[in-house]
Amino acid sequence: MQQGDTISAIATPRGEGGIGIVRISGEHAIEVAEAVFQSAGGRKLADTESYRAVYGRIIDENGQVVDEAIALVMRAPHSYTVEDVVELQCHGGMMPLRKILSLTWQQGARPAERGEFTKRAFLNGRLDLSQAQAVMDIIEARTDASLAMAAGHLTGHFSQGIQVMRHDILGMIAHIEAAIDFPEDEVDDVLTYDIQKKVVDIRNKISGMLKTAHAGRILRDGLMTAIIGKPNVGKSSLLNSLLREERAIVTEIPGTTRDSIEEYADVGGIPLRIIDTAGIRSTDDVVERIGVEKARSYADRASLVLALFDASRPLGREDEEILALSEQHDAILLLNKCDLPMVTTPELLSARAPRQTVIPISTHTQAGFTRLVERIRSRVYAGAAAGEEGDFVTDARQAEVLRQADAHLEASLRTIEADMGLDFISIDLRSAWEKLGELTGETVGEDIINEIFSKFCIGK
Repeated sequence: MQQGDTISAIATPRGEGGIGIVRISGEHAIEVAEAVFQSAGGRKLADTESYRAVYGRIIDENGQVVDEAIALVMRAPHSYTVEDVVELQCHGGMMPLRKILSLTWQQGARPAERGEFTKRAFLNGRLDLSQAQAVMDIIEARTDASLAMAAGHLTGHFSQGIQVMRHDILGMIAHIEAAIDFPEDEVDDVLTYDIQKKVVDIRNKISGMLKTAHAGRILRDGLMTAIIGKPNVGKSSLLNSLLREERAIVTEIPGTTRDSIEEYADVGGIPLRIIDTAGIRSTDDVVERIGVEKARSYADRASLVLALFDASRPLGREDEEILALSEQHDAILLLNKCDLPMVTTPELLSARAPRQTVIPISTHTQAGFTRLVERIRSRVYAGAAAGEEGDFVTDARQAEVLRQADAHLEASLRTIEADMGLDFISIDLRSAWEKLGELTGETVGEDIINEIFSKFCIGK
């Protein structure tokens, strides 16, 4: 990336809409926009104050009108990228947007790379790395809890906790260096005792943060959930109930679902990536048999398995097979049709699978769904407090950085116990301080930065 370049990209989703935006950022952003935009009153963008919108038209190289537009000028440093930014707002269709974007390139801008606008905001000091990552998390949030977590990171709530720990570690390093430069009698014992106490406090904070990593990852990426069961036990009805819409076809004919259906559902604030699979049974139908094999495959890959059984019928051979399959996974056994006279009871099912949770439900009356939602939430939030999502660790990289920082802090305690001297304690503490800096981007390598922003969409 050439940071001095002027870049442009379409900043709105593909498709038709009321408004489409082409964003331009860089030293020559206003100059590039001026070359393609003609204000209705003849006013120059170069003479326009920051945060002023100007109405006009987009003109091509032949002087032909491409579209009506509004140009919004945001001058450095008071813009998203801390550079001069102009947004050309036109009608939201792909043809006008592509044409306008092409015109900006003809006038000296270059195509923006993935996440390059946010990357410039990070490199120019407007956002730290955690905040920059939260931009995409906000865009992709699927539930209120997911949005709250992303918003907490974007506003710097997560980063503040990291900065407090780094500040405390740096204070310990400063005291050690002062003790080395200005030695006094018995100062080492007093200093090492204080350091031990502070290091333990910081490790406890890190431990608390790591307990949120499981929930944070799920809130960010969704929990892959497979619905399994024999044909006609209500799998598609369960999917429709969780989605609150008629997504899957429901009939009394066994084998209606022959392929897998995948949807996201907001279940108590948890984004579930739900896969409704074909009914598991022996069949001579080639297509249905492929669906059954895919159902087994999805169950093997899922983080949560919802195994469905029919309470109005006795357990059959196919149910026994599903019970055996659910024993291999983190499953919740759902006894459906509990509004009918029960032949298979929760006690009977619990006796057959004592390690699993059994919940009677009815997809017809919605009985048992509150308990199901509470059970899913308790599994996801295990070790983390709901309502404090802004503090959650959101991905594997953040969790690994925290573990490595904690390892350096643990090494400092072993160094103190071994009475190896202040110099060696300082080395371990500085390693922890630098490692925590990777979360905010202060000590992170360029390869990590490039990897993070490569996952962004173009135009953000």
